[in-house]
Amino acid sequence: MSDSYNFVGIIPARYASTRFPGKPLVEIGGKNMIQRVFEQASKALEYVYVATDDERIFNAVKQFGGKVVYTSSDHQSGTDRCAEAVRKIEDLENRSFDIVINIQGDEPFIKPQQIQKLMNCFSETGTQIATLIKPFGENDNIFDTNKVKAIIDKKMKALYFSRAVIPFLRDIGNNADWTKLHRFFLHIGMYAYKKEVLFELTKLSPSLLEKAEALEQLRWLENGYHIQTEITEYDSIGIDTPEDIERLKKIGLA
Repeated sequence: MSDSYNFVGIIPARYASTRFPGKPLVEIGGKNMIQRVFEQASKALEYVYVATDDERIFNAVKQFGGKVVYTSSDHQSGTDRCAEAVRKIEDLENRSFDIVINIQGDEPFIKPQQIQKLMNCFSETGTQIATLIKPFGENDNIFDTNKVKAIIDKKMKALYFSRAVIPFLRDIGNNADWTKLHRFFLHIGMYAYKKEVLFELTKLSPSLLEKAEALEQLRWLENGYHIQTEITEYDSIGIDTPEDIERLKKIGLA
């Protein structure tokens, strides 16, 4: 059961960003974004840490009373940063963790229930990696390549992820009808990993499918790892550009 596991939430946070430099420290409703993520995650987890390579982010987390560790600036992904961070966190806390939850640092409105859903995936002892999916609504644009689609099997394990629409409805000519005729799933980019699996993932070389779709999780599938999914009713409200902040202001969230 998941109750027997020790969980730690890690929030990878970089200052450098091509589209939005300094994004973790942008203010949203009187608090910087990394503080909002930390506080939301802490509602579901006893142990939450920010992992960063930047002194400004490190100091900001310390200032609001959060926990933070320095990690290398050489990491290519949040997965790699989490792997380094968990070793440091175990030393600081003088305890071992079984499951690492990778929490996106640009999701200030993450729901504690979403984190709990990830934790529940480990009730199945064979779970290696867990992530979340959400059914598309009838009016959602499934053809948006920024919205990653997921296909699952009958046991809720991921079969594939794609920026394209999967599955392709061969006999349906009118694209507008697709969501009425089939249940399509949106991938919500949160992950949890068994710690030893996380360490293994960092040793894998980029794969052909990963390079084709620019999706890191395809590297894991291509190497034979199983990704357990859980359905969430909550969407993801990620902050990628300054324009996203302006949109939040218009709807009263910032």
